Amino acid sequence: MSRTVAVARMQLINKWTYIGWPLTILAASFLMSLAIFALIPVNEGKYGGGSQAPLWYFLVLGIQSMTLAFPFSQGLSISRRAFYLGTLGIFSLIAVGMTVLYMLGGVIERATNGWGVYGFFFTIPWVTDGPWYSTAAFFFVLMMFMFIIGFWFATIFKRWGTTGTLVSTLGTAVALIGVGALTTLLQGWGHVGGWFAQQTPLSISGWAALLCVVLAAGSYATLRRATP
Repeated sequence: MSRTVAVARMQLINKWTYIGWPLTILAASFLMSLAIFALIPVNEGKYGGGSQAPLWYFLVLGIQSMTLAFPFSQGLSISRRAFYLGTLGIFSLIAVGMTVLYMLGGVIERATNGWGVYGFFFTIPWVTDGPWYSTAAFFFVLMMFMFIIGFWFATIFKRWGTTGTLVSTLGTAVALIGVGALTTLLQGWGHVGGWFAQQTPLSISGWAALLCVVLAAGSYATLRRATP
């Protein structure tokens, strides 16, 4: 446990990477969205997609947390298990903090009628229509999902190099295209659309959490044989 905590502290040596940049991206996206809302002369709800901006950085953060810190941790004789748990643990805390910010932003947004300009940045139709815990779960799981994807691709790069990363990326794309083609041949898009129409933010969070567990297990299995 002490090694795991040490890894978490090691990752936070550069606080800008884990804390500064996510907050900066969120603030910049919010201010730009607010300015756009104010310029639209409509006295009704205006919704934008700027709140997703930090999520794409979390994908990059997953890559950086592996490629930049993993070699250093191995130089300190830290086990791969401790590195994995410490890295995933510190990001879980960051995801919780960001989720709280999103939830508070939504509360203020609704209380001020869209910051006085009818603009809704944190309030997202369908996602925030349910109970608060459903919204919180959705934001948290989505952040973890993006981070784990980036982390796993970085472990693949460390394990098999550029060739392995290219093959895995192309393989994933081909698999997705194959699933889409098979669904089209079987005329199953109606069933797929019906299934999604029945889902709620909480159920989607549950499915995404299950996928996160699978991806996390795969990334750990890859990390065990990765070289600095």
